[in-house]
Amino acid sequence: MVRRVGRQYRLSEADLDDVLQEVRIRLWRVVSGGRGGEKIEQVSASYVYRTSMSAAIDLFRRRRARGAERTVALDDVEEPVSGAPDPSRSVEGAELAAQLAQAIDAITPSRRPVMRMYLAGYSREEVAAVMGWSEAKTRNLLYRGLADLRERLTEMGITWRTTA
Repeated sequence: MVRRVGRQYRLSEADLDDVLQEVRIRLWRVVSGGRGGEKIEQVSASYVYRTSMSAAIDLFRRRRARGAERTVALDDVEEPVSGAPDPSRSVEGAELAAQLAQAIDAITPSRRPVMRMYLAGYSREEVAAVMGWSEAKTRNLLYRGLADLRERLTEMGITWRTTA
């Protein structure tokens, strides 16, 4: 079950081993600790599944807290990784970021903070909590802001690339 959760999160073998070890520790604590000394066989499958999910999520949170967004196993690398960034991609990325900032500045002022926070990775619920707004107000501002942003970017000639 733990390996299935690991595959669901696309964990490498090393990460999967870490999650498996963490699940073992958590189950050991439950069995020997505060739940009356249950036998491991008596722990429900749903508890093992929830523990596996929690351990996998905790692994990602620890990695994000350390600043390492993504690790790649050396066996998974198909081509050599260059230490130097591609200059043309850097320039394109900077230009796109500037155009995005310009498009956000062109939308209704009440929608700008929601859009900036959402694009920075905050969820609707987190935006509502930080801003002190209701979930409904945040949702409406976000969806209207996304529609405005999409319209502004289309006017600027920025559209999604699709492959046939």
